[in-house]
Amino acid sequence: MTIVSEPLEPLESFERPEPALSVRQVLALERVLAGEPEVVAGASQLDRPVRWVHVAEAADVGVMLSGGEMVLTTGVLLAGDETKQAEYIQSLHRAEAAAVVLGLGRAFPAPPDVMRRAAERCGLPMVVLHRPFPFAELTEEVQSRLVRRKFAAVNLSEAVRTALTGLITAGAPLQRLLDEVAQHSACPVVVTNLAHRVLATAGERSAVDDVLRDWERISRQAGGREGDGWIRAELGGRGERWGRIVLCGYRGDTATGRLLADRAAEALVLHRMLGGNAGCSWEEQSAQSLLTDLVSGVVPARQLLPRARAAGLPVNRRTFVPLVVRDGDAAQLDRVLRLLGMAGLVAELADGATAVLLSLARDQDAEALAAHFAARLRSESGAASTTVAAADARTAWDDVPAGLREARHVADAVADSSAALDLPVVVRLRDVHLRGLIRLLRDDPHVQSFAERELDGLLCGGEEDLLAVLRTYLATGRNKSRTAQLHHVSRPALYRRLEAIQARLRVDLDDFEQAASVHIALLAHDAQQG
Repeated sequence: MTIVSEPLEPLESFERPEPALSVRQVLALERVLAGEPEVVAGASQLDRPVRWVHVAEAADVGVMLSGGEMVLTTGVLLAGDETKQAEYIQSLHRAEAAAVVLGLGRAFPAPPDVMRRAAERCGLPMVVLHRPFPFAELTEEVQSRLVRRKFAAVNLSEAVRTALTGLITAGAPLQRLLDEVAQHSACPVVVTNLAHRVLATAGERSAVDDVLRDWERISRQAGGREGDGWIRAELGGRGERWGRIVLCGYRGDTATGRLLADRAAEALVLHRMLGGNAGCSWEEQSAQSLLTDLVSGVVPARQLLPRARAAGLPVNRRTFVPLVVRDGDAAQLDRVLRLLGMAGLVAELADGATAVLLSLARDQDAEALAAHFAARLRSESGAASTTVAAADARTAWDDVPAGLREARHVADAVADSSAALDLPVVVRLRDVHLRGLIRLLRDDPHVQSFAERELDGLLCGGEEDLLAVLRTYLATGRNKSRTAQLHHVSRPALYRRLEAIQARLRVDLDDFEQAASVHIALLAHDAQQG
């Protein structure tokens, strides 16, 4: 069933929350500047966020606070009592106040040294106002800004949730959800498992590559804290965690980043619970995306190196062995890798092919280990006909795409001929001879033209039955008895069909050179069709 959803309003159309006001930003407000503010203590802490503004004179003011408040006072109840002055500052510090603002006047014509020294020791920003200033104006200005921000945050939360839920309902893949989150957060987004291995990414390609280039170190370094814009949200359900989403280098305020990460995490958990991507695990999707990009050659191999490293594939001073199995079970191939303790990636490609990229130490015997893997796979699958196609080992990462394509060609070359050929358990290009060469050259215009010209008499007439007879006849080494048996016809009937084929192609199949030419053309035609 296909679900068609209404077009979603772009997230950019919703008002973004204003960044949390810091002490420094409050002091820069036009109304505050009119009071001629001066920072007399805690100047290094001016980037503290201000959650609220509160007017308080009592010495035990801390009991009325919950943290993050900018406290305004005239000090009228503190004048003349240095003990109370010190206790006032200590009480604010214990309550984790953002800052204290003292209006100079009759109580304190100058900044009190006791309060200033106590604030400096505590690291509490202390500001004095040299000109009379109505505190009501400051509280009104700051609190109206904070209220607007809270409203915008609620609006953003609902907008993000609606957008992501709409994508899930429409059957969008994981990557589409992450792209939406990355677009709104304007920073790289990374999804990892609990071992810090990257499962999916989104964001500007160059920025993502910068993050992944040294992922192992920076992910663990940022693992226990949120700073420098690194904001994490855990992924899991039913009491079990299985991954996390990370906003890498988010430039907005932490509260908004946390909101985005939480909404994204909710959507990813829902996506996984609903069986997004046809039950394919995120680990499998990650490997599939990487190997597909390597095979296609659309993305240069060097640009994919950070993704491979972040996915947990050893890439430094390694030997890479590209393998392809036709009609292979990716889960079974991955299980064999784990049983043998080999490092590698497994992914299903198009047309029933499954790729395996082995990563071996330089001193290991690549051919022997590939054969060991293939033999174990044949044993586990219980199918004696299971054949693994392989390319020669590569020591340079840039050569891996060509190796994967070569292994794919070999797998395609033997797909329809394993019964006719005596193949080893690991098949390489040298084992498929002419068929392998034709597979490699199938996209060459000269080869395509040759095939069309040689087989024109059958192709133009749509003679599929005669093509099938010709294919079997040539594959069996022009054995008429075997061909008749395989097509369930009498020998006289086969002779009539062979005569029709020779008449349409204007060739003599008893002539070795002419038969070889037709055979090559047929191999090229089949390779192009496949």
